Amino acid sequence: MPALKGKFEFRKSQRTTRRSLLFALGYCLMLSTVLSSCGEAKNNTQQSAASPESVASSTTEKSTEKQVVRIVRSKQLSALAVLEKQGSLEKRLEPLGFKVQWPEFAAGPQQLEALNANGLDIASTAESPPVFSQAAGAPLVYLSTTRPSGKAISLLVPVNSPIKSVADLKGKKVAFQKASIGHYLLVKALEDAGLKLSDVQSVFLTPPDANAAFSQNKVDAWYIWEPFVTRNVEKKIARVLADGGKLRDTGNFYSTSRQFYQAHPDVIKVFLEELQKTEIWTKDHPKEVAQLLAPVTQLDPATLEIMHDKYDYGLLPITDKTITKQQEVADKWYSLGLIPKKVNVKEGFLTPEEYAKITPSDVLATK
Repeated sequence: MPALKGKFEFRKSQRTTRRSLLFALGYCLMLSTVLSSCGEAKNNTQQSAASPESVASSTTEKSTEKQVVRIVRSKQLSALAVLEKQGSLEKRLEPLGFKVQWPEFAAGPQQLEALNANGLDIASTAESPPVFSQAAGAPLVYLSTTRPSGKAISLLVPVNSPIKSVADLKGKKVAFQKASIGHYLLVKALEDAGLKLSDVQSVFLTPPDANAAFSQNKVDAWYIWEPFVTRNVEKKIARVLADGGKLRDTGNFYSTSRQFYQAHPDVIKVFLEELQKTEIWTKDHPKEVAQLLAPVTQLDPATLEIMHDKYDYGLLPITDKTITKQQEVADKWYSLGLIPKKVNVKEGFLTPEEYAKITPSDVLATK
């Protein structure tokens, strides 16, 4: 009997051990997945327990390893695109222990999704994407703004389209990136023509998808920005029905996450300083900019020189007027039922004292 009991206990222990091993194996697999993103630094930490030499080696590697700031890549005729090409920001950030990565995104909304998911550190968008992001609860921070440059955004129709005015768009299919400047300017253009957004068939497409749909005559119109406008006009695929010159009353925004702002205000300060220097250089050197950005925009330098006049370069400081205007944009989207709740945009803005610490002095002087 004792032998039988012992045998039973042994089998029970065996089953328990097997279950424990299976659980441990499953847990280890899950943990290895989570920890895989930690890379070499984590491995160094694990090895540090082995010897004093490994501790010293790990400490040295960590002290020399650079952090990364991820700034959206611009493929437009912009100072941000010039900043990447010239490489001055990388030189300024090197003493701070940072290197720069330039990830690409289809448009502003995708940038801010990445910003909220910790896949991007500094975004460059029009006025509407931040409002939609705030409505979704994202803790973004507005860093700086720009002049409108409304002529760089246009409403296109096929070159042989019978559409002659915005009023002719009633009942037609209009493509645009949802929550973008194209979306916002379409609303304003329709209102000026006595129409509402519901009077047209909205077709939400990213710029590349909209470009394909437009070239295949699957939509009747497309609200889009440069260089898509000039590319399609040059190829005789499109003509400009209207541009945003008179309609646009807002600028673009540079933004970041609250977490990145709190952790690295020094990096943001350097970024804005270098960006403003580049804005001034870009404004004063249209020929050189055209040569530099021809591969980026896929347009020839001569065309880019002409396009240069569509842009008004230079950063602007965040002021009470900026915040008031952005609140009007948010209220417009809420009134149209396109965001789920009323947004207090001020929650994304800093105090004047905080802006004074990160904004270039020459930008502050333009208040």
